[in-house]
Amino acid sequence: MVKPLVLSFICISYAIFSNAQFTVTGRVKDGATQKPLQGASVFADNTTLGTTTDADGRYQLWLPKGGYDVSVTFTGYTSESQRVTSNDVTHEYDFTLLPKEKVMEDVAVVSSSEVRDGWQKYGGFFIQEFIGNTPNAAACKILNPEILKFYFSKKRNRLKVLAAEPLLVENNALGYQIKYALDSFTHEYNTGISVYTGNPLFKELIAGSDSQYHQWQEARLHAYRGSMLHFMRSLFNQSLSPEGFEIQFLVKVNGMDSALKLKNEYAAMHYEKDDSTQTVGVYPNQNNVGIIYIKEKPAAPYLNTHPDEPDAFQFSMLTFKPGELIVIEQNGYYYDQNDVSVSQYWAWSRLAESLPYDYSPQGY
Repeated sequence: MVKPLVLSFICISYAIFSNAQFTVTGRVKDGATQKPLQGASVFADNTTLGTTTDADGRYQLWLPKGGYDVSVTFTGYTSESQRVTSNDVTHEYDFTLLPKEKVMEDVAVVSSSEVRDGWQKYGGFFIQEFIGNTPNAAACKILNPEILKFYFSKKRNRLKVLAAEPLLVENNALGYQIKYALDSFTHEYNTGISVYTGNPLFKELIAGSDSQYHQWQEARLHAYRGSMLHFMRSLFNQSLSPEGFEIQFLVKVNGMDSALKLKNEYAAMHYEKDDSTQTVGVYPNQNNVGIIYIKEKPAAPYLNTHPDEPDAFQFSMLTFKPGELIVIEQNGYYYDQNDVSVSQYWAWSRLAESLPYDYSPQGY
């Protein structure tokens, strides 16, 4: 069984829903001086959509209809995020950023001791846990590893990784550069669980030839099929079966794990659509929800390292917090994202398989 991986982000495609846009505006300022921050990066997480602030710290960001985590980053400062939706843009979204060095020092002093040769000692492990072990991971490269700081706590048997500025990850398999504002990466050796939080902004690489362009398109489509973004869109549109998904509840029967097939997946998930806000609310009858994707088999490297997993289909699991309602926007964004954790096949995929929200498989 794959150890669970908690993620702070999810990649969804919006383009097939609507070309209508809405505008997000606001101001970014220094939390210590209250002065405006010019040149701060303002973007919707996991998209290619972003802008920068002007001399007064103001910004204007156009987004397709739906919901997003809008984030602000500025070198030397902490990043901040707010959830925005096209159904509620009646006020401005202001951000206050704090100097990051002081925050990082406080975290380091409290949690652990810095490892001076951290990249040499933990760099390979960090890449494995952050980028993944998929075939695409071999084509990914961190362009600025020198910004990473590694802290290890012997008492807690925990590794923490921080960065003073955004990581730049080049994914030559899918044709993207990812600017990832890493808040923190933590690995608990006692449980084997990795947790990382941050804000990614995608930028398309320029293909060197037509063949490379088409190769990237095919690779993106392959990464999309059966992914969590594919699943969330299918759940919103009530098209799970045609898209190749099946939902099962994982329950214990006589002390043993058992998969419960569902007669009506949408009823079991308490699916309810609000036409006035174009959102869907779901909360499953059981906390552990198995997701089967029947149209593709697991990748060979996954089966090599997880021989006990099924080889005829891709199996992933979502674990919901008890009693929590998950709201899915029309573009597939859902909240609160901290109320769902991912394990099995989707957890194995990680950053190397990630696509931006504005990816669309149409035409391929």
